[in-house]
Amino acid sequence: MRKLRIILVWTLVSLFLQGGAYTYLDNKVHAVMTPIASKPITLELNATIPGSNLENIQISYAKDYLAYTQNGTLKIFNLVNGKQVFEKKSPSTTDKTLGVLTYQWLPDRSTLLYFYAKKNPNEVTTVTIYPKATVQTPPQNTTPEKTEDPNQKVDPIVPKVIQPQPYTEKRYGNPQLTELYTLELPDSDDNTPPDDRFNQTIDQIPKGGIIENLAFSTSSNLIYLTVKTGSSQQIMEIDVMKNVRTLNKSGEVISNMAASDRYGTLYVDSKIGNTQQIIALNSTKRWVISKKSTDRIIGVRDGKVYIGEVINNELVKIKTTSDRSELIDNPSLKTEWEGKIPFKDVRMLIGSEGQVIVYDHQIAYVIKDAKITEIKLDGLENYISIDGAELIQLDKQETSTDVKLQPLMSKE
Repeated sequence: MRKLRIILVWTLVSLFLQGGAYTYLDNKVHAVMTPIASKPITLELNATIPGSNLENIQISYAKDYLAYTQNGTLKIFNLVNGKQVFEKKSPSTTDKTLGVLTYQWLPDRSTLLYFYAKKNPNEVTTVTIYPKATVQTPPQNTTPEKTEDPNQKVDPIVPKVIQPQPYTEKRYGNPQLTELYTLELPDSDDNTPPDDRFNQTIDQIPKGGIIENLAFSTSSNLIYLTVKTGSSQQIMEIDVMKNVRTLNKSGEVISNMAASDRYGTLYVDSKIGNTQQIIALNSTKRWVISKKSTDRIIGVRDGKVYIGEVINNELVKIKTTSDRSELIDNPSLKTEWEGKIPFKDVRMLIGSEGQVIVYDHQIAYVIKDAKITEIKLDGLENYISIDGAELIQLDKQETSTDVKLQPLMSKE
């Protein structure tokens, strides 16, 4: 009886210690998956960039570099030092489908990913074909020949080996090579040149293909892009092993997408025929997040998927659901805000504090904790950083562009 009590006591102690260990590990995992968010970097400065035809404006994580295209050339401008530090020209002055196709800053460092298209120098190759030898057996005489000598030997029938002559064939490859590069920039006060590194060649992007959407998950090292060629569209996934997969269904049209910053799941606005849905993709698997035809994906951040309900080009409701590791069809959606704001020809993002920002060049709407703030913008062109913290105002002059940076909420 005493031994039984001892075994029971030690069993309870063991279970208690295991429970504490599991709780400790669970808390550590939770801390890694949901790190304490530091406040985003903001700057107040003015700079002048040569040229007045800047396009596709994007600001870096630390708000010290500006990426843009000018006459088909990708350029990086150091806003703190007031000088251009990098450019990548198109390989052709006539073919507008070549050169930098798209680019995007990583959300947590001064690193830019970009796709670069050039003509395939070996589009047509010649290979030598060596056909297999064939064996030809002479026809046999079914009527045996009569011989005077019964001991006379009959020559055996020997098959004839025929070796065809080798010949050449032309092989036609993709006329365009698309390359993925990583551009790492030093601190803005460091004069070290940017590190422009080639990553891989992507053969699946056809010539003239337009990259319409680009999203990536830094936690899972996945890159997603939609490529439109003529009337067809493809969703491509590039993983850390440089594998490229096509994820879309036949006839599917993707109007917007956002990638999970935790699990690498891709959320898309999908339309097949007359069916409009929000779909979650993870490798080859699919889940329906919303069947409502008026729902649109806004973004994903810190464990939440943000969905907007759009009616007659107006955003009337914002809903959220959990960004899960184990996905399910038709999850419950929580209404975070109801109202009415314009939703045509606008940009949208989810800020670092979970605020939904919808804006154009004249006005920005910031929605947080079920409240909306309306901010009037002063620049001729206005952009907001992907963390929602910085306002980039552009005013074009005759031969230059004035850039002004300031915290977005300082305009409140």
